[in-house]
Amino acid sequence: MIEILNAAEVAKARVTGRLVADILQAMESRATVGTNLLEIDQWTGQMIKDAGAESCYIDYAPSFGRGPFGHYICTGVNDAVLHGLPHDYKLQDGDLLTLDLAVSKDGIAADSAISFIVGNSRPAESVKLIDATERALAAGIAAARPGAKIGDLSYAIGTVLSGAGYPVNTEFGGHGIGSTMHQDPHVPNTGRPGRGYVLQPGLMLALEPWIMEDTDQLTFDADGWTLRSATGALTAHSEHTIIITDDGAEILTLPSAG
Repeated sequence: MIEILNAAEVAKARVTGRLVADILQAMESRATVGTNLLEIDQWTGQMIKDAGAESCYIDYAPSFGRGPFGHYICTGVNDAVLHGLPHDYKLQDGDLLTLDLAVSKDGIAADSAISFIVGNSRPAESVKLIDATERALAAGIAAARPGAKIGDLSYAIGTVLSGAGYPVNTEFGGHGIGSTMHQDPHVPNTGRPGRGYVLQPGLMLALEPWIMEDTDQLTFDADGWTLRSATGALTAHSEHTIIITDDGAEILTLPSAG
């Protein structure tokens, strides 16, 4: 299903997007050395409830997971890159933490992810990984405009990731979003320009470049959800929800202060 949002729905999407971004910003500030991943999950759940919104994750049970997910936020540490199930782990200095959050409010969902380093350490490879995903995300957004095709966005994202020296996995990528969290079209993190669905105003997309340091192969944790790099290498993941406008793309998942 591909949805095209009307003006009223776009207005709701802006509210949901800011909420997602504000929660992620709050969790980044609270994710200090010694913070437990389960605390982050609890705080996230409370902020969602306080906003009168709903979690897209609690009851989420897709074919690729051992559902339902049962938590409010995905927490991936170091080699865990996607669908990280919160568990009893206290963050350490230098951990590369990815937080991925999707929330629905007034019938419209938004989805975003951030990766950052916990504590005072700044391992060079972690910085490089995060920078590559953020630059790839910016390139994908810059390519998003009416008349462009999904392949144009994928090509822009993949060019940055490959140019930084990273393998690109296409099993999981960006996606349409609207009244539900995951919709068509699929937006792979690499592709050929001029291919695929033609973008039009009102289309909402979640773009999410993610990479692993030295492999494009994933492995599942025993929890049935957490996806890690098959080699144990570091990973990073950046994501924004955007809406296609008449002359480009608007980023919806920016915090209130931003």
